[in-house]
Amino acid sequence: MKLPPSFANCGPSKVYKLQKSLYGLKQVSRQWFARFSSTLISHGFTQSKTDYSLFTRAQASSFIALLVYVDDIVIASDNVAAVLELTQFLNSVFSLKDLGPLKYFLGIEVARSDKGISISQQKYALEILEDSSVLGAKLVLFPMDCNLKLSRGDGELLDDPFSYRRLVGRLVYLTITLQDLSFSVQLLSQFMDSPRKPHMDAAFWVLRYLKSSPGQGLLFPFDSSLKLKAFCDSDWAACPDIRRSVTGFCVFLGDSMISWKSKKQHTVLGLRLRLNTRSSAEAEYRSMAAVTCEITWLLALLQDLHLSHPQAALVFCDNQAALHIAANPVFHERTKHIELDCHLVLEKFTQGLIWTLHVKSAHQLANIFTKALPRLVFHDLMSKMNVINIFHPS
Repeated sequence: MKLPPSFANCGPSKVYKLQKSLYGLKQVSRQWFARFSSTLISHGFTQSKTDYSLFTRAQASSFIALLVYVDDIVIASDNVAAVLELTQFLNSVFSLKDLGPLKYFLGIEVARSDKGISISQQKYALEILEDSSVLGAKLVLFPMDCNLKLSRGDGELLDDPFSYRRLVGRLVYLTITLQDLSFSVQLLSQFMDSPRKPHMDAAFWVLRYLKSSPGQGLLFPFDSSLKLKAFCDSDWAACPDIRRSVTGFCVFLGDSMISWKSKKQHTVLGLRLRLNTRSSAEAEYRSMAAVTCEITWLLALLQDLHLSHPQAALVFCDNQAALHIAANPVFHERTKHIELDCHLVLEKFTQGLIWTLHVKSAHQLANIFTKALPRLVFHDLMSKMNVINIFHPS
């Protein structure tokens, strides 16, 4: 922005008065969203409290859900006429470009079939493989060697740490649809400050696995039920540097996986040797608390979408001690050290929002989010997660 000729000699006391937000200013995005949301609310929409970018409107003959990300909008409805009326209204207020049925959104490819809706990121995955020059590399069938132990001090420092950070950052976005990369990417992202050669080698191993199925994604079947169930697990004291445990969970709506996470826990457990068994249960209990928070949020989101979920969500855990802590309201010396926020599991259990069940470790789907697994075990768990590759020849 340049000063007009007559304004240059007015002295430093003169300033510009901003009449409206201009593209490039810091407040533009907030002002744009405030205007867009107020326009939708005036048109009868309700803004979700669980996701502020989600707007819904329920009428006698139609239901519309609208999701917005900056200036990209997705509209879902059971009434085509209602969608047409909404787009005409928005076009009268804003200048819109209708891109037709949803096929591509923020790097996510959407496809429909007689079985359901599938999402993948093949185009984005192929771009990563091409930029990393691994299109000619040998394939591997699992994302990380189960015998590999990465540490902060092993190996030589990389001459160009930016390339590692950029690669891992791009892999993080791939985990939106590739849940099998969650643990590997979570582990690799812990060395962003000082990456070393073993870390880069492990990242390239992930790329070689990605090359084997770049079109892999998730299938959401049309005939799936609307019942929440979750699997939670932890790998106790998994970090060799600071001995923190890893939390992993996945949540299904019927047969469709809709949420998952792999994350290092914030606390160090097992400092007292005689309480090692208890500390393992505590790590599992913290994982259960994490998935309980996710279920609570998902239940609220289902309410915003006008979907009823009267029954308790099922939570599967393979640790009997953690299950007893969740269901037993008695606080004794082996559990009184656990922070109160973790006991929200007991609160939600008492309210009937969740129901905890035991599952054998061999059938614990959350294992894939807490540790690197052998190839056969890895693919056995992947086969139970409704993973699909629509680009693979049948």
